[in-house]
Amino acid sequence: MTDTTTADLDVRLEKHRVELTGYCYRMLGSSFEAEDAVQDTMVRAWRSYEKFEGRSSLRSWLYRIATNVCLDMLSAGNKRARPMDLTESTPLAQAALSPRPDHTWLEPMPDARILPTVEDPAEAAVAKESVRLAFMAALQQLPPKQRAVLILREVLAWKASEVAELLGTTVASVNSALQRARATLAESDGKQGAEAAVSDPLDAEQQKLLDRYVAAFEGYDMTALTALLHEDAIMTMPPFDLWLTGHDDITGFMTTLGSACEGSRLVPVQVNGLPGFAQYKPDPEEGGWTPWAVQVLEISDGRLTGFHFFLDTQRWFPLFGLPLHLDALEAESDQVEKGV
Repeated sequence: MTDTTTADLDVRLEKHRVELTGYCYRMLGSSFEAEDAVQDTMVRAWRSYEKFEGRSSLRSWLYRIATNVCLDMLSAGNKRARPMDLTESTPLAQAALSPRPDHTWLEPMPDARILPTVEDPAEAAVAKESVRLAFMAALQQLPPKQRAVLILREVLAWKASEVAELLGTTVASVNSALQRARATLAESDGKQGAEAAVSDPLDAEQQKLLDRYVAAFEGYDMTALTALLHEDAIMTMPPFDLWLTGHDDITGFMTTLGSACEGSRLVPVQVNGLPGFAQYKPDPEEGGWTPWAVQVLEISDGRLTGFHFFLDTQRWFPLFGLPLHLDALEAESDQVEKGV
């Protein structure tokens, strides 16, 4: 290829990066594995482009490559999970922080890396719903090829014939796989925690709830926080397998084992199609605040039904483009932006 052709191909491939990352993320449940899979897809496409005969669109061809990359990565059989998929809820009196390896966990992902800009509000809503933590956890219960079929058919709205061509199988086989996948998801419905019911964009009541949450959390006001939590709210903290249910145990944890979070600052982030915050806790050595967690919040019926703290900040904060230290001036500027 000439330099001009190479540059043109690079531009054409890059146009598909965000949607391909979203697809690979849904398949793999891992932020970094998804980005690795897309990079591998781009390299394979670039190297074999001269063999691309144009019988399908460039987009379809890229999805075929990405699907094969993901299926190869899933051949080891690892399923990403959330704490409540692996253990029973632990009463606060028995709470212990036991970490599990990184590859155990379903990982968070910034919206900007996986949700391409689309004009159709309904299409945008489906895309957001399909990366929320509960749906992602349910996807992980499916065998890899069923997972691919469900995502392509129900999330990306491909025709059965297009999916059959991509997977090298028949329409009947695709329809059968889709039916089995739907049945598995129906069985898991309700086992994954309360369904997040978040409008896009947030409606006035949801925004008020978030504002009250920020005030309660930054003020470490457990009475105010209790008023915002559903009685069956869930709190998780990967990489620890501990998870807590109910506002009494959650606020009890925050004032005992989690008491170092008092005085934290929250910076808004868009994560997994849900509202979230980067949490910085006080840094007693250098002053200011140091990264502690990416929080993902689930809202339903005017209450917080789940909040999930992803604690591996050396990985998550750079992924979200967040600084690894927050000084007093930055915190003050952030408060002004939030209108506090």
